[in-house]
Amino acid sequence: MFDFDNNVEFEEKDLDLLTVGELLVDMIPGDYGDSFENGTYHRYFGGSPANIAMNTKRLGIRPLVASTVGTDGLGQFLVEHLRRVEMDTSCVQRVDEATSLVVVTKSKSTPIPIFYRGADYRLAYTEELRTALLRTKIVHFSCWPLSRQPARSALEQVIREARQNGILVCFDPNTHPALWEKGEDGVKYLQSILPLVDIAKPSEDDAERLFGKDTPENQMQKFLDLGVKLVILTLGKDGALVSNGQETVKFDTLATQVTDTTGAGDAFWSGFYTALVKGYPVRKALEFGLAVSAYKLQYTGAVVELPVLETFKTKYQI
Repeated sequence: MFDFDNNVEFEEKDLDLLTVGELLVDMIPGDYGDSFENGTYHRYFGGSPANIAMNTKRLGIRPLVASTVGTDGLGQFLVEHLRRVEMDTSCVQRVDEATSLVVVTKSKSTPIPIFYRGADYRLAYTEELRTALLRTKIVHFSCWPLSRQPARSALEQVIREARQNGILVCFDPNTHPALWEKGEDGVKYLQSILPLVDIAKPSEDDAERLFGKDTPENQMQKFLDLGVKLVILTLGKDGALVSNGQETVKFDTLATQVTDTTGAGDAFWSGFYTALVKGYPVRKALEFGLAVSAYKLQYTGAVVELPVLETFKTKYQI
């Protein structure tokens, strides 16, 4: 069980976090709106696991991203973005497919995405990926690689090896019907993955897609009943509700200015992971997650220039 007032004990490793999943381009318009009629779109680094790796690097821990991009210009753009912040790109695989991208609305609530998938689900379980996994304290993944083969098989192997080696397994159930092949029951499959997960952070939309409409408390219990040990249910402007199965804690949002919600959840994960690795108790780590998310909400795009974690102590009175 995760005690809110205690830290998580990690075995000493030379890597803190391995994120596995999509590395892609976000195309975000200059103006707000849900109709996709905006004339000018701007290219941004994107992909939830990759965003988290970038953020945690800036916050002060040692991440690595495992993902797949095309051999095209967009793939090069993403790889160079990683290299500019001195990220190790040894687990970024290059394949002869178009680099995946998402066209997304600019929103102060929930962005509307359109997915164009190519390279992202071609991830293979390589020796480089296995070596990276055994070097890390935490492995994080999203729904994207689980939704298509061959990435699904690669990630299933990652999860098996992580559990066998005492690595913390964390999952962002950011599912969307458009991710799955027609005719596949993605919800049933994801529910079969949850018993293998230590920490999950669904949004209200994620929980509803997995379990249907219900109260936040009931949604969290469904994750716990399937075996998740710590459930972080994010509630947008209402903060977050967190349960370890024995205790439930409500956290208020720290956001005072919302410019673009793209990547807010990734920013939360980033602050949370960084604080856990640095030895903060779980409760404080959750507060850092909310602080980093609040900071990101002031800017457009999923990845922004972040200060080191300790800066957030005074800025958000943690």
